[in-house]
Amino acid sequence: MTLTSSPRLARPLDAPARTDAHRAARRRAALHWVAVHTTAIAAALFFLLPFVFVFLTSVMSDRQALTTDYWPQHWQWGNYVKVWQTPGFLTWWRNTLVYAVAGTVLTVVSSLPVAYALARFRFRGRNLALMAVISMMMLPPQVTVIPMYLFWAKQLHLTGTLWPLVIPMAFGDAFTIFLLRQFLLTIPREYTEAARVDGCGELRTLLRVILPMARPAIAAVALFQFFYCWNDYFGPQIYASENPGAWTLSYGLESFKGAHHTNWNLTMAATLLIMAPVIVLFFFAQKAFIEGVTLTGVKG
Repeated sequence: MTLTSSPRLARPLDAPARTDAHRAARRRAALHWVAVHTTAIAAALFFLLPFVFVFLTSVMSDRQALTTDYWPQHWQWGNYVKVWQTPGFLTWWRNTLVYAVAGTVLTVVSSLPVAYALARFRFRGRNLALMAVISMMMLPPQVTVIPMYLFWAKQLHLTGTLWPLVIPMAFGDAFTIFLLRQFLLTIPREYTEAARVDGCGELRTLLRVILPMARPAIAAVALFQFFYCWNDYFGPQIYASENPGAWTLSYGLESFKGAHHTNWNLTMAATLLIMAPVIVLFFFAQKAFIEGVTLTGVKG
């Protein structure tokens, strides 16, 4: 009589091996989770701790801010009120808001048609025009600051105001044009061709078809421009330094720091009040910002 092994009898013998392999896999997955999240937490703390330090210092007293203490003994929320009531602070805030909003709107409105033409139109010299746009991205503003200052000061007499910073944005921005063009290249031509068949002109096609589809890229470049204008220090220093009524927050903070060089708590409170709007704006618009930045580099 011959004994044959049954598959059903062999399975229980393999169960311990499968159990050990399953435990090893779970252990590796747990170690991977710990490694990934530990790195992410460390990176988050690396970027978050400076903001925590600024906040804690901003609510300290004048004397404690000069010590090595890290935690406020008494929370001085009135420091923010003192900063807000500083003469000129509201004027700096208004000027910065006008500069950032007007500069963002003018840059996007003037750059979108240029990007659309470079992405969709076939004309002689298109590649040369694109190379000119890329070349302007490589040109630092310090190269042209002297002739531009002489032009605004001697010819138009607009120094001491923000007009020399706002008006040029109505003629487009090289970086914005390039990013918008990169995104518009990813939109299939069938959409624009269908719009032309329906009788739409180029302007109507841009406004009715391309503009709604390009919202992520427009949001990204708008945020880039808004952050640039909000944090701009070089431009207001060159054109508006002679008139305190035209100062922006970035330039006014330097004056505030000089007047309160021993009051680090007030300086930190002013810094936090200046950073807060852009942090809140990025927090609510980060999805559109990241999506737009990602899509603008899909196709060259």
